Amino acid sequence: MWNRREFLQWTGAATLAGMGTAPLLAQPQKKLRLAVVTTEWRYRSHAWHMAERFLVGYPRQGSWHRPPLDVVSAYVDQFPEGDLSRGRSEEFKFPIYPSVAEALRCGGDRLAVDAVLVIGEHGRYPRSEYGQTKYPRYELFKAVTDVFRKDGRSVPVFNDKHLSWKWAWAKEMVDISKELNFAFTAGSSLPVTYRMPDVDLPYGAEVDEVLGVSIGSIDSYDFHCLEMMQCLVERRKGGETGVVALQALRGDAVWKAMEATSWGAGGWDPQLFEACLSRTQTLNQPETFSHRYPTPAQIREWVKDPVAYRFEYADGLKATMLLMNGLVGDFNVAVRLKGQTQPLSTLFYLPPTPNVMYSAALMSKAEETFLTGKSPYPVERTLLTGGLVEAGCQSLTKGQIRLETPHLAVNYTAPRESTHWRSVS
Repeated sequence: MWNRREFLQWTGAATLAGMGTAPLLAQPQKKLRLAVVTTEWRYRSHAWHMAERFLVGYPRQGSWHRPPLDVVSAYVDQFPEGDLSRGRSEEFKFPIYPSVAEALRCGGDRLAVDAVLVIGEHGRYPRSEYGQTKYPRYELFKAVTDVFRKDGRSVPVFNDKHLSWKWAWAKEMVDISKELNFAFTAGSSLPVTYRMPDVDLPYGAEVDEVLGVSIGSIDSYDFHCLEMMQCLVERRKGGETGVVALQALRGDAVWKAMEATSWGAGGWDPQLFEACLSRTQTLNQPETFSHRYPTPAQIREWVKDPVAYRFEYADGLKATMLLMNGLVGDFNVAVRLKGQTQPLSTLFYLPPTPNVMYSAALMSKAEETFLTGKSPYPVERTLLTGGLVEAGCQSLTKGQIRLETPHLAVNYTAPRESTHWRSVS
C-alpha cells in the first residue's frame, strides 16, 4: 500500500528524473532514408502533423531538432482539394510513386529505404456495419510487409493511430511484425504528450478504477481517450492481462449510469469524475458565471450526445471512458489507487495549432524507433485499445449490450521509465 509520503516522493522523484527525457540517440553517419505511405496529405491531416516533422524538423528542448532522416519517397492514396503532397514533393525533391511497393523500392527492384511511416487516417473510405471508417491501414501495412518478404529484408515501421478497424487484421499485423522481426510502433499522441500536472502511475501500484473524460466521437477520439487511460493503468501491479467485457452506453443510458454513483450500481466513482472536471482547462460555464462546478442538469443540457464505454479488465480493474462534447474540450483522466483517498488525476495537454507539439512528441517516438530499431513501448497497447474501439462500436450498434471479449486477452509489460514529454522538453 502506498502512503501519501511515499506517493509524493515517488511522483516528485519521477518528475525530476524524467525532466527533458527525450533520449539523446546516437546519430547515424549518414541520414537514413524514409518512405511515407499515407491516405492523404493536406492541411491539418495526420500527414501534415507527422510526415512534415521529417521534412522541416520541430522545436525540442529549446532548439530546433532536425531528424537525421531524409524523406526519399511517398505513396499517397487520395488527392483531395487542398492536397499538399505534390507541393511538398516538388519543394523537398522526393517522388510520389503510384504504389507502395514502388515507393519502398524508390522505383527500383529492391527495398531501398531504412524506415517506413504509415499514416492511414483521413480520406474518403466506406464504413463498416458498426460505423467504423475502413481506413486501409491493414492494406497499406500488408503492401509494406509484402516488400519485406519478397526482398528478404525488413526495416522499422511506425503506424499512426490504431492498427485496423478489424481486430483479426490488427492481430495479424502484430504477428507479422514479430515474424519478420522489425520494430513496430503505433498509437496515439496522447500517451507521449505533456501532462498537467506531470505525474505518472507509480510502477507496480494496485489500481481499483480508472475514468477518462474527453471530447470527440466514436471510432476516432474514443481511441485517443482509451490510449490515455491505458498508458497509465498498464503500469499497475502484474502488468497488462487484457479486458474481459465491455458495454457501451449512449444518450439517456449515460445519464442513468451517472445517477448510479458507483461502478457496482452501473455507473462510476463520482470522485473520479470530479477529479477529471477539476483538471480540465475547458470546463463549460453558464453565460453569466465562471469558475463554477456544473450541476447534473447543466451537464445534461450541454452534452447532447454522451457516450460511455464501461469495461472490465481480467485482473478486476474497472474502467469508464466518457465522451462529453459540450462539457469539456480536452483529455482528462483520474485513477483510484488501492488504499488512497485522493485519486491520481491529470490533464493530457494538447498544444494548439499551428505548432501542435503533441504530434512532434509522437514523431519523436517514431524517430526513436527508426534510429534504434526498437519500439519505445509495446505495440500491444495499441492492439488492445484498438480492440476496445471495435468492441465499443459493436456494442452501440447491437443495442448497447454487454459484450464478452475473450479475444482481448492481451498480455504485455509496460516500460518502467515514462515515455511522455516532460514540461521542459
